[in-house]
Amino acid sequence: MSRVYPFDDAATARAVIDDDGTLAEWNEGARRLLGHPADAVVGRPAAELLAGADAPDPPAGARWEGTVALRHRDGRTVSVWLLAHRRPARDGRRSGWLVVTPLGGARPPAPDDPLTAATLVQSPCAVAVYDAELRLRRMNDAMTAVVGLPEERVRGLRLAEIGGARESEELEQGMLGVLTSGSPLDMQTLWPTGREDRTHAWLARMAPVTDERGRVHGVCLAAHDITDNYRARRRLQLVNEASVRIGTTLDVTRTAQELAELCVPALADFVTVDLLDPEDYGGEPPARITAPVRLRHVAHRSVLTGVPEAVVEPGHTEEYPDFSPQAGSLTAGRTITSSVAAGDMEQWLARHPGRAERVRELGIHCSMSVPIQARGLTLGVAVLVRHRSPHAFTADDALLAEEITARAAVCIDNARRYSRERETALALQRSLLPRSLPRTAALEASSRYLPAARAGVGGDWFDVIPLSGMRVAMVVGDVVGHGVQASATMGRLRTAVRTLADIDLAPDELLTHLDDLVLRLSDESGGDGSPGEVGATCLYTVYDPVARRCTLARAGHPPPVLLPPGGRPHLLDLPAGPPLGLGGLPFESAELELAEGTVLALYTNGLVFSRDRDADGDGDTSRELLFEALAGRVDSLDEACDRVLHALLPPGGAADDVALLLARTQGLPASQVATWEIPADPALVAPIRKQVVEQLDVWGLSAATFTAELVVSELVTNAIRYGSRPIRLRLIHDAATLICEVSDTSHTAPHLRRAKTFDEGGRGLLLVAQLTQRWGTRHTAEGKTIWAELPLHEEDW
Repeated sequence: MSRVYPFDDAATARAVIDDDGTLAEWNEGARRLLGHPADAVVGRPAAELLAGADAPDPPAGARWEGTVALRHRDGRTVSVWLLAHRRPARDGRRSGWLVVTPLGGARPPAPDDPLTAATLVQSPCAVAVYDAELRLRRMNDAMTAVVGLPEERVRGLRLAEIGGARESEELEQGMLGVLTSGSPLDMQTLWPTGREDRTHAWLARMAPVTDERGRVHGVCLAAHDITDNYRARRRLQLVNEASVRIGTTLDVTRTAQELAELCVPALADFVTVDLLDPEDYGGEPPARITAPVRLRHVAHRSVLTGVPEAVVEPGHTEEYPDFSPQAGSLTAGRTITSSVAAGDMEQWLARHPGRAERVRELGIHCSMSVPIQARGLTLGVAVLVRHRSPHAFTADDALLAEEITARAAVCIDNARRYSRERETALALQRSLLPRSLPRTAALEASSRYLPAARAGVGGDWFDVIPLSGMRVAMVVGDVVGHGVQASATMGRLRTAVRTLADIDLAPDELLTHLDDLVLRLSDESGGDGSPGEVGATCLYTVYDPVARRCTLARAGHPPPVLLPPGGRPHLLDLPAGPPLGLGGLPFESAELELAEGTVLALYTNGLVFSRDRDADGDGDTSRELLFEALAGRVDSLDEACDRVLHALLPPGGAADDVALLLARTQGLPASQVATWEIPADPALVAPIRKQVVEQLDVWGLSAATFTAELVVSELVTNAIRYGSRPIRLRLIHDAATLICEVSDTSHTAPHLRRAKTFDEGGRGLLLVAQLTQRWGTRHTAEGKTIWAELPLHEEDW
């Protein structure tokens, strides 16, 4: 007796034999049968109990039964029918064989026994009756077919002894509960039928057997084969899992790996996913395939550690001939099942000795190639292989694999389309952003742009634009949305900003014109007479290195961070301004003086907003990280950019695209600037030219004297004739450029025109345009300034 089985255990002779043939267990029933006490046989070879010279053949499967001649303790021979079950190692128990036989179980039941009254014979349902000690008393023909043993042989054995598997032990526990409680119980289990290796699913319905007084005398067990329903539920469950587990990201490789992981071990022991390279077919996967086929190995999965079945590593390509399972499935456009035993893969394996060796070593016996197709296009093939599972692929397996692969194919195609669109948008974005920042005397600059990790390329941009008078404009903007449309809109806005900057508009005026453009773009992008949804934010800054003053305006954009020399970084307090695209609302400029060496940080919202850090949406936590990243030494702006991105962005990339522009201001020394007030008298132009020549000699720019004289003479003469007083001449130079500026209080701008043959004038500005590398007019609050730039490199003369 035991606490688990509270009845006389000696009605069964039971022994356990280890794999090495040693007796590990010997119960009281075995002692009654052969007379040997446990301490005399446990630990000794089981073969010593054989009475004859001929030992039975070693069992080939998980169960064996037969009649054996055994040696009794008193020396006589006992012929015993034995039932042996293979027991795997588990719970600290060694693997071996459970050997049982009933003692006295063949006696027929008494006619008045309540158990006899149980209806058994000719029932289509498998029925067995167990007595109050849970030993078999009766079973019908259907149950005999399930057990695979005749009733007279197993009568008197417990269910755990008849089945020998863990599942039969669990069923016996349920029967014990029915016996003690008197209540029926239903259990589901997996169990092979008779001598079959294939497992069936069973619904075991257990009910107490009672007499007319309601006393429990045993348990009736009815087994219903629900294999078809079980497999149907498993298929539905697997298809449902495919909907949930495949396509969690818009990444082709990850989606293919999810397909392989879902199929192992539910459908196969090893799965590979190989995809076509669209570039081999002009950028788009084909509808039909011809052999040979070049495939890229994208993903695989195995029930074995280390994936020993794989002969091609992920990322590598291989060409598959027409007789390979992969090419055969792709060219036929349907699932193809192959068997090693049938010789279906003989030619394919003969071509690859390495594959053939893996097949022999691992016992691979069948494969199933399923084409991956979506929207009429062929994307690749999934190959399912079995070696641990002894069963070949069935038609139901093929239908299930096709259903799962079809769902995965849509996800792979979506990921492929997304990747292609993202690469297109990224290429467009990079073509529209500056390849390098211009070197100017006004500032030193460095920049970074990072596309969003998941949302794709957006409309963030930055620019550094040289202006007249050594000034420079800096701009950072952010178009709402992602994708090619956002990148295209960004390109149009960046071009517009450059065009507006060339006419030297003040920052607030420039944003007003940009706002009008965004409104027009919204109207153009709409349909059915309704406006589209184009929006953007922008920050525009102009820095003058001569005056060392900075003018800024923003349209709904994050304010810049300012780091003064030797100070702490802080946000600039600027009027916010409305986002671009609202229309009719004013923008305001702010002007401030910047010490030489001041660092300005201009950025887009993707840098300083994180849902994880800034749950309240104000971005304060991220800005503190930005301050900390800029608070250290900023000797190298490139290193500072990398430090900022490392401090603020997560390892997997930002949720939104990021643009960052760092600039360090540089002042132009007063010694490089000369200014004259010009009297409104044309006769005094000659003395002015002389002063200009003298100043150029002081600066060591005598080589530019001739051209500078001509340009100054024309610009000053025009200002005296057509401008308004006061008139001022200013010369500015750096290492590469000499700038001549003439300012007056008239708002009328000069125009370049073509003089007729006999005209005495009208050629002055044409001459200036020919002698200089750039010239133009900028309007100021007091009037206008006409400027011209002369190159100082000898090769430019």
